[in-house]
Parts: sequence; C-alpha cells; structure tokens
Amino acid sequence: MSESIYLVASGDLRLSANQKCWPAQEHVEQAVIAAVQREGRQVVRAHPYNPALQHGFIDSQRHGMEAFRNIPAEAPLLVVEAVWQYSHHVLHGLYSHRGPILTVANWSGEWPGLVGMLNLNGSLTKAGVRYSTLWSAEFTDEFFLRGLRQWLREGRITHDTSHVHPLADFKLPDESTRIASELASELKREKAILGVFDEGCMGMYNAIIPDELLHPVGVFKERLSQSTLYAAMLQVGDDEAQGVRRWLDAKGMRFHTGRNPETDLTDEQILAQCKMYIAAVRLADEFGCDAIGIQYQQGLKDLTPASDLAEGLLNNVDRPPVRAAGNGRVLFEGAALPHFNEVDECAGLDALVTNRVWRRLGFDPETTLHDVRYGEDYQGQFVWVFEISGAVPPQHFAGGYRGAVSERQPSMYFRLGGGTIKGNSKPGEIVWSRVFVDNGALKADLGRAGVVDLPAQETERRWQMTTPQWPIMSAVTYGVSRDQFMARHKANHIQVAYAPDSDAANRALFAKAAAFRDLGLEVSICGKLSR
Repeated sequence: MSESIYLVASGDLRLSANQKCWPAQEHVEQAVIAAVQREGRQVVRAHPYNPALQHGFIDSQRHGMEAFRNIPAEAPLLVVEAVWQYSHHVLHGLYSHRGPILTVANWSGEWPGLVGMLNLNGSLTKAGVRYSTLWSAEFTDEFFLRGLRQWLREGRITHDTSHVHPLADFKLPDESTRIASELASELKREKAILGVFDEGCMGMYNAIIPDELLHPVGVFKERLSQSTLYAAMLQVGDDEAQGVRRWLDAKGMRFHTGRNPETDLTDEQILAQCKMYIAAVRLADEFGCDAIGIQYQQGLKDLTPASDLAEGLLNNVDRPPVRAAGNGRVLFEGAALPHFNEVDECAGLDALVTNRVWRRLGFDPETTLHDVRYGEDYQGQFVWVFEISGAVPPQHFAGGYRGAVSERQPSMYFRLGGGTIKGNSKPGEIVWSRVFVDNGALKADLGRAGVVDLPAQETERRWQMTTPQWPIMSAVTYGVSRDQFMARHKANHIQVAYAPDSDAANRALFAKAAAFRDLGLEVSICGKLSR
C-alpha cells in the first residue's frame, strides 16, 4: 500500500445542516486519524475546511469531482461519516478508484453517520464497487482496531455474516408456497405501478431500481413530478383540508402548535400538509398507482411544509376519506395506499408485496420503512432504534391515533416546517426486510424481530439522542447481532410489518420470502425465527 491514506467526507447539500453537523464530523475524523497514526500510517485530507462556508464537507457532486482529482487512483481511501450524507457527492470518484476503500461511521444516533454510511454502502454494492466498512463509538475498541489493522494490511475486512442463510435451506409451509405462487403469478400477469414523484432523493443511488430489473417482476414506474403534486395541492380547497384536520382531531391525534412558523408547527402548515395528502391520493387514483413515493427533498422543501403527515396517513388503513374531485367517489376506500418514504423504490416494491401478502393472510397490512438509526444494550439485549421522519402509520403505535402527536420538523432540515406523525411503536412481533440491488441483480433479505416496550424514561432518552420529533421503534433482531447486521445490511432503510403473534409472523415471513423468490429475486433469511 501507499504510505499516505486519503480521507474524504461527504456531507449534506443544505448549508445549514453542514454547518450544524461539522463539529461532530471534525471530532470523528480526528479520532479516526489518530487510530490510523497509531498504526504507523499517515492520513491526508483530500479536501480542505472552507472558512467561508464554515464546514469541511464535500457538499455537491461537482465539489466531489474536484476533490477526487487530487487523490492518487491506487491510494487507500477512507470515507468517514458522522452525518447524513448525499452519496452522489462521492460515488463518481469511488466508481473509478482502484485502491482499497474503507467506509467508517461513528456509532451515534445524533446526526446520523450510521444512516449516511449504510446508504453509501448500499450505493457501492449496487454499483459493484468493492469496499470494506467499519463502525465504532470511540475508535479505540478492539472490534474497530482489529478491522482497521486488517484493512491496512490486506486492503479488505472480513466480517461475520454466518447469520445469512439462503431461502433454499428452509422447508416452506404449504400455505406459504401457495400464497406466494398465487401472488407472483397475479403480479406478473396483471402488473402494478409505483408512482414515483422524482427519483434519486438526497443522492440515494441505492434506492433506484433499474427498469430492466423491475419490469420482469411485473412492476412499472409512473414517473411523476413533484411540481405535479404541488399543482394538485393548489386545487384542494381549505374546507377539504380542514375536514382532514377535524377527522384527525376526532381520532385523538394531537398537534403541538405555536405561532412562529420559523420554529413552531402552525395550523397553516398542517393545512398545507392535509392538502398534500388529498392531492397525493387523487393523483395516485388518476394514474392507477398501487403505491407512491414522495421525495420532498429537494425542490418540494422550498415550496411547502414536509410530506411526513401525508405519508403516514397513506400507509394506514383507517385514514381520512378522500373523494374524487369529479364524482365524489371515495378513493382507495378501506385500504392503505402504500407510501415509500424518500422515493426508496426498493422499499416501494417491498411495501407492495408486503401489503398483498399480509392482506391475503388476513393480517393488518400497515407497513413502513425506518432508518437504521442507532442502538444500545438494554438489560442484557441489544435494542435497535429504528426511526424515520415520515411514512409510519398510526396503526403501529400503542394507542393508534391517540398515541400519535405531530411536532414540527427540525428547521435545520425543514425550513418551511410541517409536522410528523410521532409515536412509540407498540410491542409485538414483526417481520423486517430489505430489497436491494447487488451488482445487477435484485435481492431480498428477511428476518424476524420483536418490538419491545422500553420504560418511558429510556425511550425518551433515546428520542433525545436522535430526533425527538420522529416516530420510534425499539426492536430486537432475532439471531442477528449489531455487528452482523451492519456487516450485511445494504441500505439506510429497513422495512417492517407487524403480525398477530410469533407463529403468524413466521408464516408471513415465509410467504413473503417465497413471493420474492417466485418473482425472481435472490432471497436470504437472516438470523433466527424466534428469540
């Protein structure tokens, strides 16, 4: 290896986020550099701190291209992340880099680097770029140092992925194979549409399924513009939007409002979000969509409050009725309209299949994605913090709508505000999954987990160390340790759906896994089926 190791840091596109998060990034970089120096190697930062912008991130694709021109193609390369980052800022340079690549994140839920790194890892996996990955809280623990030394010595890191088993290793119940065969045949014959309101949200290359991989599954994209959504919002009257708000109030959902739109959630912001919900349902009906994904970032964030309230309502079976503008027909009556947050098409395909499998089994079909945000041990078991700003249906909360509260999105990311659907996910049995693209092929990982009911004080502590305005799920993955999960997972997102009990969850997992298999995906089961 070359004597010098080069370091890059991909950041946000939003100046406010880069400035706010820079101190955490600087602290992590110093810790990583110190660890490398203790091993006798030197680190060269490939792009400088910008005193005018008050941060040292690569903050655009063009900036990234300029930075990579100064990096020798064969040099070992560190990508260090303590923040959410836009993968396309650096993906171009990593495509053509010939030296060993190591992605590194701090084990912290604060901004969060873990989510940013997992997105970059998923993007590199899709692109067929070889890389290694590591994570640590302090960068002095044996796990991190052992991996770093292996990478410095060999240019790669070996992680334990013994929890991953091909679906062929399992004997599937007859019910699961029958349901899977029926659903796969139906989807390939009758087809389905994902309504995509602009692709490539926040540089998430891993969230785009190429058409040539999606079409054989029987799923096609209706490419819609977010300007279309905004225009449809302008056609919704205040009285209709107020009707949605009154419906939510009657259900017991609470809204934490104030008078200052710069810092508070206002009634005007909520009204705009209700209009977005109505507009989204009407557009989905107009174009015959079976599921939709709103990007929100970028563009729409400069026009209207956040999409999160609309997203969570769409994913709930029990939701405010929306009528067609012409004939008054109730649209998608008695059904969820699956929404895939941040236009993650992998999650969209997953949500579509989940909805159909769960309905066939007679289970509540509400499903959502979450960020793999953070996690800690609690009383002898590792408990994940799954958390996402939008798309979580109230049915997932203890108390349903009465367990839901809407709080203003952080102004650092959401200048025009808007509320979330915040709640604490109810204890129960879930199936988790991730569809991903791996070097030209569609794959799916599935596993089992339990949502645990942590004490209120512990849940609040976890909320405060992440994003307290967002819905949270405290989950224990069965037979999958923290490090095994991180080593295998190829996305910042994870899909979850509840089942009535453990046996029912196993039935659903096998039916969904078999459906993916029959649709042509390569399927793996991760971990164990029970605690």
